[in-house]
Amino acid sequence: MSPINSYQGNLLVVDDTPDNLRLLSAMLSEQGYKVRKALNGQMALNTIYQVPPDLILLDINMPQMNGYDVCQNLKSNEKTQEIPVIFISALDDVLDKVKAFKMGGVDYITKPFQTEEVIARIENQLTIQRQKKQLQQEVKERQKTEETLRIYLHAVSHDLRNPVLGMSMVLKNFLKKNKELQKQLIEIPETILEQMVSSCDRQLNLINSLVETQQFEMGGVSLNCQSLNLFSLTQQLASEWELILKEHQAILINNISADLPLINGDSDRLWRVFENLMANALKHNSQGIQLTLNAEVITTEESLSMIRCTLGDNGIGMSPQQAETLFERYHRGEVAKRTLGLGLGLYLCRQIIEAHGGKIGVLSQQNFGANFWFTLPITT
Repeated sequence: MSPINSYQGNLLVVDDTPDNLRLLSAMLSEQGYKVRKALNGQMALNTIYQVPPDLILLDINMPQMNGYDVCQNLKSNEKTQEIPVIFISALDDVLDKVKAFKMGGVDYITKPFQTEEVIARIENQLTIQRQKKQLQQEVKERQKTEETLRIYLHAVSHDLRNPVLGMSMVLKNFLKKNKELQKQLIEIPETILEQMVSSCDRQLNLINSLVETQQFEMGGVSLNCQSLNLFSLTQQLASEWELILKEHQAILINNISADLPLINGDSDRLWRVFENLMANALKHNSQGIQLTLNAEVITTEESLSMIRCTLGDNGIGMSPQQAETLFERYHRGEVAKRTLGLGLGLYLCRQIIEAHGGKIGVLSQQNFGANFWFTLPITT
């Protein structure tokens, strides 16, 4: 058992009647609590500021400084405002109880009191305090872990990304000079250089996905939104992916109309979404697949006008069980498990689309292809 859970409790009892003070203190001491006593409000404050207790049992009717004044003083001080105060009083009027809670009290016990009731109410508040301290400790540990992870990811992005990027640039430079001079500068076949470049690019994608995922989780997805023409964006994407599609003997049909309303989005982030969805389709299907892009204006259940984009394929599809976990972090399909990857592509897609205020999903059946969809807000 942790120290927080095994600690019985340090209590302060404040009452201007000595007999009441002795009776209550003796009763609590018998239950194993460490009890301190104060005969008036000022004495209580002096004691509290020297060594803060875990809980205060505070009488209301006291001369010079009553219980309400003591509680108000404690709640105005950052060092003592979290100490739970249980008022004990012969006053049984509803207004007195309401005032006690308004002053910051957590509970109210009416005199004459029963031992069992007092113990139960004290233990209830101490349990809350223990749980609160435990939660605060867990939050601190989580923050420490996140800071350690942030430093680790910085090392990943710097110590791993830069050498891979440098290697990729050198190899691409070799290839460029070979083609410009129309001769081989080094005794390495051009196909080998191309494979090395491709390998570097895959490693960079893995590192970037890992770093980007952690950035999203720790700081959220930062967006640079502007009015975008979805047709222009996807046309440019199709042009840049022409060689990749050719390698997979795949066809991309872009049915997105140029007349669609403008969307409010971050072009770089949305480009990443389209790329991840297309790469996912090519990875999980055999060569010769057909991809189809569509988009339409819809009205959501919340009466919002959105554009619904879809990327469909005529591939192997998936079961409903597979579709349920598709957008979770580090999820990888059966085909992907045999390839290089972290299972972050679709997870990043979900993070980006949700940051735009949209939703993302998939409709699919085994052996009948997959239809990925997501919604985006229209520029107002």
